[in-house]
Amino acid sequence: MKIKFPLLFSFCLVSSALLAQTKEKSWMLGPFVRPTNAQPVLQKDEASVFTDPITHTVAHWESMATFNPAAIVKDDSIMVLYRAEEKLGEKEIGGHRSRIGMATSIDGSHFSKRPSPVYYPNEDGQKHNEWPGGTEDPRIVQTEDGLYVLTYTQWNREVPKLAVATSKDLIHWEKHGPVFKNHRNGLYLDRETKSGAIVTELKNGKLVAAKIHGKYWMYYGVPHIWLASSTDLINWEPLETHEDKLAPVLSPRPGYFDSWLVEAGPPPIITEKGIVVLYNAGNSQNVGVKDLGNRVYTGGQALFDANEPWKMLDRTDEPFIKPELPFEKSGQYVDGTTFLEGLVFYKGTWFLYYGTADSMVGVVSAKME
Repeated sequence: MKIKFPLLFSFCLVSSALLAQTKEKSWMLGPFVRPTNAQPVLQKDEASVFTDPITHTVAHWESMATFNPAAIVKDDSIMVLYRAEEKLGEKEIGGHRSRIGMATSIDGSHFSKRPSPVYYPNEDGQKHNEWPGGTEDPRIVQTEDGLYVLTYTQWNREVPKLAVATSKDLIHWEKHGPVFKNHRNGLYLDRETKSGAIVTELKNGKLVAAKIHGKYWMYYGVPHIWLASSTDLINWEPLETHEDKLAPVLSPRPGYFDSWLVEAGPPPIITEKGIVVLYNAGNSQNVGVKDLGNRVYTGGQALFDANEPWKMLDRTDEPFIKPELPFEKSGQYVDGTTFLEGLVFYKGTWFLYYGTADSMVGVVSAKME
């Protein structure tokens, strides 16, 4: 199914100048808008507890923050898998412990949380990669036969590693470890990898993992975005040059909102114009946009060739979303973030979920025509 591009979602304009996102180019998804009187859809809960299988003690697993969400549609509901941090003293960013919780919604904005995390470090074969820092920043896709594929960051407080897990029900998971563990004898195992966004397509009203020339494709990484392919969604091969070096497909640009870094966002989507990649962008004020602020995370979009997913055709010159509301600019990350990780198509509407200031979860939406 080829995607038609959505019109402005008619509900929920607070101020068109402040909250409506513009559509700079015709191929973009959106424009996305915030709900009326927009508030976080998920926040921390210091009362949430579960017994940690490694320490065998009660953990207040979302006492610090809930942010950076993945999203998928299941059983006519939106399921958001979010990064939940347990507060460990007064440690700074990266020093707490992360697990992945899940919340359910039938309208895209009001959620019910499960009382315990659905994905977390355990006494298993991945403990050395996931402990003591935890499991972070999920993205999720589904195959045509119903298998859920989760990409996430393993954080042992030494090297962040992009990893993959699979599930049939979103509750019980099989961990497969780092995505590049079998590539060139583990060449990339000790290098920082994160943020894996697997390419999808809309089929019969449902987003599913897509194949291009018999392979799945994944945009990943920071401060550049790289590309990898797979035949099974578990073992991945990064795109390399003839010199056996990683080949970035999207890079920061001096003079623009993405002057500091770019990072893969939610799963990209194949449209009639090409592959639309929503990405996270960091601004370096001294070489980027002066008025935007330093280290601010905004959102951009890029268009890639659907037959040659490494070939960029176009990208936005302005962010289509940026921190504007108080809850997007206050929290652990005081410079502000609208950090994109979850995108679903649900009842004729696109819902885009994002982390705010490393602390909460927000949502914007766009109605499909």
